[in-house]
Amino acid sequence: MQVIPVIDIRNGVVVRAVAGQRSEYKPLETPLAPTGAPLDVAHGLASLHPFRTLYIADLDAIEGRSDNYAHIIRVATAFPHARLWVDVGITRFADADRWLALRNIDVVIGSESLKEAAELRAIRDNSRFALSLDFSAQAFLGEAEILHNAGLWPANIIVMTLARVGAGQGPDLSRLNEILPRAKGKNVYAAGGVRGVEDLIALEKAGVAGALIATALHDGRLTRKELGQFHAE
Repeated sequence: MQVIPVIDIRNGVVVRAVAGQRSEYKPLETPLAPTGAPLDVAHGLASLHPFRTLYIADLDAIEGRSDNYAHIIRVATAFPHARLWVDVGITRFADADRWLALRNIDVVIGSESLKEAAELRAIRDNSRFALSLDFSAQAFLGEAEILHNAGLWPANIIVMTLARVGAGQGPDLSRLNEILPRAKGKNVYAAGGVRGVEDLIALEKAGVAGALIATALHDGRLTRKELGQFHAE
């Protein structure tokens, strides 16, 4: 099972998630990096394990402010052999062009940002896109067709339970078990709530392809040995 570290950026620094309440996110302090600069944090994560994929969320772009393009490009340049999954609040397919021009960046389309479900028809067969199905504690965030029409989904699906991000409540297995049968062979990734190796074992048994993780890596609850055990990429 793949483990994908998450880097959330706001105002040029990496922040620590707090139960999906983005207004409460504070600059990250981690033993893995000397500063909260995105490139420093990326190097720190690489010192823990040779991850082949990183997930970067540009919170400024997602929330409709300026973006952190320069910081993301620095990470992409420093790790040319890694894939970067980048969520920059894409609202329509055409907005992805400047990111697709960078060979090691793939674009995450968040359901909370996408204007129309029909936009997914242009990307569902494109391996450089992933769809994030975004949920609050109870509700789906986005147009209902995005959730209900699995025929629109690309090969990689992220099930993002924002209320569990950084909350230490464990992954949302109930929701994942609803999505997995409908994904019909697509890769489903869990985002939010992973506390340690026991949660990874549960996700693997459920048939999840991978997990997006931040807090457990910075807090030392997932060790180098455990990451190797799960063949983290």
